Amino acid sequence: MKENHVRSLPGIPTLLVLIALLLAAAWCLFQALGGDGGVPALLAAFVIGALALFGLVGLYMVEPNQAAVLTLFGKYVGTVKDAGLRWNNPFFSKKKVSLRVRNFESGRLKVNELDGSPIEIASVIVWRVVDSAEAVFNVDDYESFVHIQSEAALRAMATSYPYDQHEDGQISLRSHPQEVSDRLKEQLDERLTAAGVDVVDARISHLAYAPEIAHAMLQRQQANAVIAARTRIVAGAVGMVEMALSELEKSGTLKLDEERRAAMVSNLLVVLCGDRGTQPIVNTGSLY
Repeated sequence: MKENHVRSLPGIPTLLVLIALLLAAAWCLFQALGGDGGVPALLAAFVIGALALFGLVGLYMVEPNQAAVLTLFGKYVGTVKDAGLRWNNPFFSKKKVSLRVRNFESGRLKVNELDGSPIEIASVIVWRVVDSAEAVFNVDDYESFVHIQSEAALRAMATSYPYDQHEDGQISLRSHPQEVSDRLKEQLDERLTAAGVDVVDARISHLAYAPEIAHAMLQRQQANAVIAARTRIVAGAVGMVEMALSELEKSGTLKLDEERRAAMVSNLLVVLCGDRGTQPIVNTGSLY
C-alpha cells in the first residue's frame, strides 16, 4: 500500500455554489407556497435543496502538515495534502493523519546489557509520518505501533553493547553515545518503515545501572578510576626521575654511586607519587 495523491476541489468556491443552490431551492419553495409555481416548483425546491445539502457533506478541512486519506466503501482512493477547505465526492470517507514531527520519551526499561548486568535505559524518539496510506492501512494503530516497536528496538540495542568500555576501541553505551544513537535509529527505521513512519532522531535519555547493583558498580568504577590515575602518576613520575638523573649526570653537577642513586630515586618517587605534601628532612651529616 503506497500513498496516492488525488485532486480535490477548492472548498470556498464550492461552498458558494452550494449556498446559491440552497437559495434557489428556497426561492422555488417560496414560489410553490405562493401558488405561482405549483407542484413543479415544489419538486424543484426539494431536488435542488437535497443536492445542495448532500454536497455539503463533501466539504472537509485539511490543516497545514496534515493529510486526508480518502476511501470509497472501504477501497483506498487517494490522499489529499492541500491545506484549507476542500471538497470531494460526498461518498468518500475521510481520515485525517498528522504529518507533523512528533516525539516521545519511552519509559525506563530494565534490561541486561551485553555483559549480563541489569541496567535501566530510556530514549527520546523523534518521528513523523511520511506515507499516510501505509500508516492507516498497514498497521492497526500507527501511534501505538511506534511506541511498542520503539521499546522493542531499544531493548534489542541495549543487549548488543556493554555498559562500560573494557577494551580500547570497544563501543559501549556510556562511552559512545553517538554510535549507540545511530544504531538505535537504524533499528527503528527497519521496524517502522512498514508503517510509513520516518525516524528523525533517536537519543538515549537515561542510562544507569539497576539499583540492586548500582553501589557495587560504582565501587568498581571508582577503583578503575583510581588505578588509571595511579598508573598515569607513576608513569609521569618515572619519566621525571629519569630526566632528573640524566640532567645531573650530563651537567656533571653531582656524581652518584649506585646507593645514592637508589636513594634519590626512592625520595623522588615518594615526593611525586604521594597523596599529600611531603615533609622534607634536612640531613646535615653524611649519607653514610
